[in-house]
Amino acid sequence: MPIIYAVIMTIIAVIITALIVWNVAISYRKKVVESKIGSAEEKAREIIDEAMKVAETKKREGLLEVKEEALKNKNELEKESKERRSELQKYEKRVLAKEEAVDRKADSLEKRENQLSSREDKLNRQLAEVNELNQKRVQELERISGLTSEQAKEYLLRTVEDDVKHETAMLVKDLENKAKEEANKKAKEYVVTAIQKCAADHVAETTISVVPLPNDEMKGRIIGREGRNIRTLETMTGIDLIIDDTPEAVILSSFDPIRREVARIALEKLIVDGRIHPARIEEMVEKAQKEVETMIREEGEAATLEVGVHGIHPELVRLLGKMKYRTSYGQNALRHSIEVAHLSGLLAGELGADVRMAKRAGLLHDIGKSVDHEMEGSHISIGVDLCRKYKESAVVINAVESHHGDVEPETLIACIVQAADTISAARPGARRETLETYTNRLKQLEDIANEFKGVDKSFAIQAGREIRIMVVPEQINDDDMVLLARDISKKIEDELEYPGQIKVNVIRESRVTDYAK
Repeated sequence: MPIIYAVIMTIIAVIITALIVWNVAISYRKKVVESKIGSAEEKAREIIDEAMKVAETKKREGLLEVKEEALKNKNELEKESKERRSELQKYEKRVLAKEEAVDRKADSLEKRENQLSSREDKLNRQLAEVNELNQKRVQELERISGLTSEQAKEYLLRTVEDDVKHETAMLVKDLENKAKEEANKKAKEYVVTAIQKCAADHVAETTISVVPLPNDEMKGRIIGREGRNIRTLETMTGIDLIIDDTPEAVILSSFDPIRREVARIALEKLIVDGRIHPARIEEMVEKAQKEVETMIREEGEAATLEVGVHGIHPELVRLLGKMKYRTSYGQNALRHSIEVAHLSGLLAGELGADVRMAKRAGLLHDIGKSVDHEMEGSHISIGVDLCRKYKESAVVINAVESHHGDVEPETLIACIVQAADTISAARPGARRETLETYTNRLKQLEDIANEFKGVDKSFAIQAGREIRIMVVPEQINDDDMVLLARDISKKIEDELEYPGQIKVNVIRESRVTDYAK
């Protein structure tokens, strides 16, 4: 027991000793910690105090800088405001000066406006007085002259226009006379050149006809008193009647064979009849025209019989006869058509085609040439229109349309006609280029003249060396004739090319008819 008690006491003593040691250790640590905490708090207080001091210092420095910056900005703003105020003062002074100037100008303008208003009123009163006086003057003039103002104006314009026309005509005459005097040598050279270029044998054969006379006294009767007979014959037929030193003969000149033939027949009838005066001439010319028309129809019928083509429309037959008096490059158009018809028949027979149809197409292939100088368009387009109008077959129409290669041939007949036309035209001596040139130029001459107002008829004569123009007497007076001739000459010079010179002859003739009862 005592041992256990001793052990227990020992254990208790140990535990108490341990507790005491533990308390002592804890108190010691507590003291150490408290001492450390005290020193840390002191350091912290020191650090805080130092920080406060530094912050206070920084604060003071920042405030100083802000104050300096604010002061600086304030100074700059004051300086800038002073400058702005000075500028505003200057601007205000300028504005005031301008306002004063504007006020002065406004006052001046107001004064001038008042002056102008008074002047305007005065001018209006004067204008009214002038108008009143002018009306009185016009009324007095109308009373004295017996004409209204419109009538007087029209009279003055007409008088001035007539004077200007007369002076212009006289000036043109003077200029032409001077030009003729100065260009006499040059004109001779032109005439020689024209004769050399134009007076070939075929021109003489195809543009003139010689009419024999029983005696030379007949020439005087043909000319008539003051040239009335020859002038009437030339006017009615459009040819040029040349009476020269050729014994017992006169010459008829014209590029149109029909006109020349009419004139030849009429003149021969007049010579046989013996009564030569204007009325008889007109009667004979009408008879000759009818006779030539009959001859034309007979020639057309003879051509169809010669070729062996029947059933052609009578109007086409007449146009065929008319081609006797038409030439192309010096080749007679009717003889050329007959030749092409025969060649077409021969070629068709060789190729096994329709011979009659080939001859028909060959005979009609150039039918347009009978009227191509009277209608617009080429002889091909005119021929096609004529064949369609008179109910020719499509084969014939295509042959006419394609014989110069303008369109493609659609049948063998068209190819045959094309070849036959080339053969007839290309054979040696068949054509002469110069005559076609003459014919075209003469047609152009007449077309140019007919374009002018007041022209009744125009005739190109002397192989194109002269154009004779008949004017309407009621529309063209003597002064207008000079200007018309000049205008036509100028247009011919501008639009045509020709050798030598062309004479423009304007004729104005007034005729009065009465009857003795």
